[in-house]
Amino acid sequence: MTLTSEQHTRRRLLMLLACSPLFATPGLLAAPADPHRVIALEWRPVELLLALGIMPLAVADLPNYRRWVVEPELGPDVIDVGLRNEPNLELLQRLKPSLMLLSRGFGPNAKRISTLSPQWTSQFSTADRGPLASTVADIRTLGNLLGRDAEADRYLAAMDRQMNASAERLQSYRQEKLLMFSFLDSRRVMVFGKGSLFGDILNRLGLHSAWQGETNQWGSTIVGIERLAKMEGVRALCFLHGDDDPMREIAHARLWRSIPFVREEKLHLLPAVWFFGANYSALRFCQLLEQALEARV
Repeated sequence: MTLTSEQHTRRRLLMLLACSPLFATPGLLAAPADPHRVIALEWRPVELLLALGIMPLAVADLPNYRRWVVEPELGPDVIDVGLRNEPNLELLQRLKPSLMLLSRGFGPNAKRISTLSPQWTSQFSTADRGPLASTVADIRTLGNLLGRDAEADRYLAAMDRQMNASAERLQSYRQEKLLMFSFLDSRRVMVFGKGSLFGDILNRLGLHSAWQGETNQWGSTIVGIERLAKMEGVRALCFLHGDDDPMREIAHARLWRSIPFVREEKLHLLPAVWFFGANYSALRFCQLLEQALEARV
């Protein structure tokens, strides 16, 4: 018997989900995984879907997606299903998703929504794979799951070319140490280092992270601003997310002005990039990094 494209996609979905520890209730897999009815309950899987040329039917917390993730923009018909950790269950049920995408470590209780549709969970990083390698693996897995293997291959090849081009253009910065952080408030910052998406990208570009201290599972840590005053000989990248109040508060403070990278005018302010994102966040970071360093604030 010759399988139709839809049957082939459905069979692939059944096989992959059946092998997954996150396999949903078997009875829920009667419907094929329609790519046009996939819902992303976390923002990282949104990027994975778009890499395959699939616009999600719905996404959790659209207002904050637009503030924190920014790019890529979502279509006007994408539905907001509520908070990422507490989506609107009644709305999810009415939408009848063919597949729901989650992220390990944040989001709704998978068991609580397991009766609504099959689920697939991505992971920011693992013991064996950093954020970039996990992104590549997830795009391939999701592409296979949804019958978009060719799209996955094309996207990853294009992504690789773009990162190679960025690495070439940023060669002159390979001797510098880059400190990456974002304000939590006027006294504390979140610093990114080993295990972060941004740290992985610096490695991919042949650049060096200035932060060599401990980090959590997301590759970040929270420190007081006074710690930044001890960072000598670095160029700093500060990520802003539509709220520069902390910068205004401390701009004239003696401690802030005493920080070496502030005093030496080696501070670059960058627009929003999603810290815990995937492919599009990685490429946006590369683009903004190039623009910031070439501007030489």
